[in-house]
Amino acid sequence: MTPLVTVYITSFNYQRFIRESIESVLNQTFQNFELIIIDDGSTDNSLEVIEEYRFHDKVRIIHQTNKGLNITNNIAMRAAQGKYIIRLDADDFLREDALQVMSSKLESNDELGLIFPDYYYVDEAGEIIGEERRHNFEEVSLYDQPAHGACTMIRLSFLKRSGGYNESFTCQDGYDLWIKFISHYKVTNINEPLFYYRQHGDSLSSNEDRILSTRKKIKDVFVGQHLTTPVTTAVIPVRNTLIGDVNWPLFEVNGKTVLEHKVDTCLRSTKLSAVVVSVAEEDLYQKVVDKISFSDRLTIIKRPSEFAEKDQSLFKTIQQCLEHVSSTGLSTEAIMSVSLEHPFLDVDMIDDVINTISIFNSDSVITVRPDNNMYYQHTGHTLKPISNQDKFIKLEREAIYKSAGGVVLSTIKNFEKNERLISGKTSHVIVDQRTGFKVESSFELDLFKAQVSQRSLLSDS
Repeated sequence: MTPLVTVYITSFNYQRFIRESIESVLNQTFQNFELIIIDDGSTDNSLEVIEEYRFHDKVRIIHQTNKGLNITNNIAMRAAQGKYIIRLDADDFLREDALQVMSSKLESNDELGLIFPDYYYVDEAGEIIGEERRHNFEEVSLYDQPAHGACTMIRLSFLKRSGGYNESFTCQDGYDLWIKFISHYKVTNINEPLFYYRQHGDSLSSNEDRILSTRKKIKDVFVGQHLTTPVTTAVIPVRNTLIGDVNWPLFEVNGKTVLEHKVDTCLRSTKLSAVVVSVAEEDLYQKVVDKISFSDRLTIIKRPSEFAEKDQSLFKTIQQCLEHVSSTGLSTEAIMSVSLEHPFLDVDMIDDVINTISIFNSDSVITVRPDNNMYYQHTGHTLKPISNQDKFIKLEREAIYKSAGGVVLSTIKNFEKNERLISGKTSHVIVDQRTGFKVESSFELDLFKAQVSQRSLLSDS
């Protein structure tokens, strides 16, 4: 009989974990499945463990030279005989009723394209160390937090219709798939943990820079194929900012000021139609005009001093910039603020923010970093942890993000309605640690000097 579910396990040098992974599938309460085990060119003794299951009536085994995750995913997709397909990484394992719960949900609604559960965190020994609880998707309207790549059950016909996996990406298969599916199909979750996600030094998810870089590429490819981005103007607010004896906007790095580097970064973006440098003080304005090279997309304007007071929002400054751009005949659809305090921002991140507002149809976007530090509030009697960060269960609704990277984007409609950039349905882009680095103090300036003495600004590389 044709199985309802195809489970496939991908393995590369996971001898010490794969037996537990395989057994967690074979011991499911739901037995209408097939299991495909794909060894992706392991050089340890994984093959010896896998071959023990060669003659199991539910198991098929594929040995191949190392091809990487997404090529392997497509091999499994083509080999699958089930109505639904789910990948299990060789270092993770399923709860005994996982297939029953997920397949029942998909069977109940023909419009559902994929479903994903909450999960447990386990250590190398398989001991539970935490629990991840996602939002309830019956109440979610912003889909910029993707499902976990593994242990997501997918309707195979929809997966094939979407073109399968993009083999040019070596990781983040879940993110690529997620963007495709939320654009065409219904997705949902199950708010109970159905698999065990192992955290160890070899985990792909521990390589943050690689993951974030791949996500940017995935979004860029998707937008290039399916969407148009809004006509966007970037505003760079500038004022005299003294850090010790250094005026930060005019601080020179590799022969150019910090401001020149930021302008160059913005002008390299093909998604920005105009860049406006808004300068507060007259003396600084003249220095900026003397420094910045001319461009047909660049304007330098002086803003009234009252707009630059520390207690003032950017609303009036941006409004002035928009009025100027409008006078040139450009009809701006979105406005971006780019801060000088984050010197390592690169052009890819600017483009990523613009892609994000298009993909998730949001009103605004902010660059952030997840903040896992413990925060405390003084009650008058003691210090109390904020947002229950010390809990065993990690609730998605309690996750904390901090502004980092210095980029905020808003549609013009949203900006004019709310008179601020961060408002309405706000999506986010996670930046890496370097991009999130901010220079506000002498200590941070010294760190920055030490960094650039060894390598050029990321935006110039």
